[in-house]
Amino acid sequence: MSESVKPYNQSESKKNQVSAMFNRIAPYYDLLNAVLSLGIDTIWRRKAIQQLNKNQPKIILDVATGTADLAIETAKQLNPEKIVGVDISTQMLDIGRTKLKKKSLDQLITLEEGDSENLPFEDNTFDAITVAFGVRNFEHLEKGLKEMHRVLKPNGQLVVLEFSRPSIFPIKQLFNLYFKYILPRIGNLTSKDSRAYSYLYESVQAFPDGKDFVNILSKTGYKSNQCKALTLGICSIYSGFKH
Repeated sequence: MSESVKPYNQSESKKNQVSAMFNRIAPYYDLLNAVLSLGIDTIWRRKAIQQLNKNQPKIILDVATGTADLAIETAKQLNPEKIVGVDISTQMLDIGRTKLKKKSLDQLITLEEGDSENLPFEDNTFDAITVAFGVRNFEHLEKGLKEMHRVLKPNGQLVVLEFSRPSIFPIKQLFNLYFKYILPRIGNLTSKDSRAYSYLYESVQAFPDGKDFVNILSKTGYKSNQCKALTLGICSIYSGFKH
């Protein structure tokens, strides 16, 4: 399970290490995302938010919001009344707040420091919850999913965007080569933290993707769960509802 993979060492909690890692690479995060994904990450986010079009949620929570890219995409596509983004990295949130001010979205979108396993919100608060590239960083995956289920309103929707492991030849081999060997070197040159990008590969390999994650969604209380593979299986969109 993803809980066993940590960025730096096995002695300290995964939560603290993930927070420290993202604080360290925060100034380079957006640039590296664009370069390393060849810009495809923007398309993935757009497709993830399209899952919410049918229900048009008004109050939305973005967990592991980072620098608020998914929250900004949500504001573009939908007509929400309020978006709240939470993250454990203060440096990522600071960069996100600067972006929101430049885009005049700081009244619509608010960013707060918060932990997916202990969300500071009442039960049944949000019409929808989104997570982009964050669930594999949860220290306790099922606990985080249950906590999001708690603050989701009845009939509310969860949408998760996450890396997955392609199985098609030669995409699988190219994916592993790029993520395991090339990406950490680029990350080291740019952010001076190659370990952060080695962790990315390791955490993707350890994450229970596809049907396994759909089963975990069911186990933690979500219904009508679906998985949609993107870009030959490099990434997946998961969707479920609280009934």
